Amino acid sequence: MSLNFPPFSTTGIGSVPFADPTDACRRIAEAFDIAFWPQMAQRSHREGMIAQCAEGMPYIRFDDALERVWVERDESDQLTPFYESCTHDTRLPITESAAAGLHAFIRMMVGRRVPAVKGHLTGPLTFALGLKDEQGKSVYFDEELREITSMLLQAKIRWQVDELKQCADRVIIFLDEPIFSAIGSSSYLGVEDAEVERLLADSVTAIHQAGGIAGVHCCGKSDWALVMRTGTDILSFDAFEYFETLALYTDDLRAFYERGGFLAWGIVPTSDLIGEADEIAVAEAMRRKVDHLCRHLQKETVRRQSLITPSCGTGSRTPEETEKIFRMIRSVKAAMG
Repeated sequence: MSLNFPPFSTTGIGSVPFADPTDACRRIAEAFDIAFWPQMAQRSHREGMIAQCAEGMPYIRFDDALERVWVERDESDQLTPFYESCTHDTRLPITESAAAGLHAFIRMMVGRRVPAVKGHLTGPLTFALGLKDEQGKSVYFDEELREITSMLLQAKIRWQVDELKQCADRVIIFLDEPIFSAIGSSSYLGVEDAEVERLLADSVTAIHQAGGIAGVHCCGKSDWALVMRTGTDILSFDAFEYFETLALYTDDLRAFYERGGFLAWGIVPTSDLIGEADEIAVAEAMRRKVDHLCRHLQKETVRRQSLITPSCGTGSRTPEETEKIFRMIRSVKAAMG
């Protein structure tokens, strides 16, 4: 699918602090070139990154009072029916109780047709490592459950692409992988690069086969060469704080650009740094970092194949800070024109 977006088109990562889903969708549609649906974890723990994708998982347990989600095996056989029903064509919905913003977005877009929209989903690594069993152990380390989480996410990817296709010519799905930057630390010994790459590639392939455009988002340091090898179309990174870690991968970026890949520059901070961030300084930082890549890569390609985003979701910020982030995104785009 073609990635012919206008240079420095703007979009967002996902989470927002707004209380009303319909209002959040309106604000996003007004602020960004490529609208996205809002994840609203402050409304309910069911909208957190793990719980939001967990419905349909065998042996899943929710405790809304304690805001917990976990896997607890019992004597029943929930695996056989899952394997029988979850095929490479299966679509599993993300319900409104898990994603009020997604369903509000779908309703808002009824009768409209736009060039592109963006959805998102917890990435397979973050999901499998973040979902725990009753003993507190990540289901990632259970080979069978790890594979089931991948199958589950792929089914939810297909459903989401189908839903968003109803209003857009092109559907982008970002796989959000915040845990990716911690791989290799003592907390995640036993997580092998080959398996990380396979899981990500399987989800990327599911997006492509459903007719979508795949993105991988990581807001910290990462093995960017591995991410690019998964076949992702868009690499989304924190350009405000971690540009230097990506700039080291010149040869990999050259190959990535040559096959049509886009960088999504997360240049506007969503950490506490947003309080002191200045529009002019952030725009200048963006120009400087783009120019840095252009010294090593073809200038026209770097500029043509770039999107602008916040560095991460804004769910941990206040509504006022989030509005500032939205304004700064527009300001950076204007400066890059």
